[in-house]
Amino acid sequence: MQPRSNAGDNKPPKKYYSARKKFCAFCKDKVTLIDYKNHKYLENFISETGRIFPARVSGTCAYHQKQLSKAIKRARQMALIRFTEEKKRIS
Repeated sequence: MQPRSNAGDNKPPKKYYSARKKFCAFCKDKVTLIDYKNHKYLENFISETGRIFPARVSGTCAYHQKQLSKAIKRARQMALIRFTEEKKRIS
């Protein structure tokens, strides 16, 4: 067998995947205080199972991530957001 050469290929070299830089949505909108009463907005930062997305996934800065987690926990205590989703029964 002869080794393959790329001399005959006219394909460009492969480009490596680079993720786009995440930015804090709260800093962009210049939010000073995250309100727990705005439960529709807070649900964007909660997974389907009820877990709070970490900052590396949601893209929030450390300052707003701390406020976000406190607001979600307060909304849960006030029964605005569920703690967990109910498991679907297969019958």
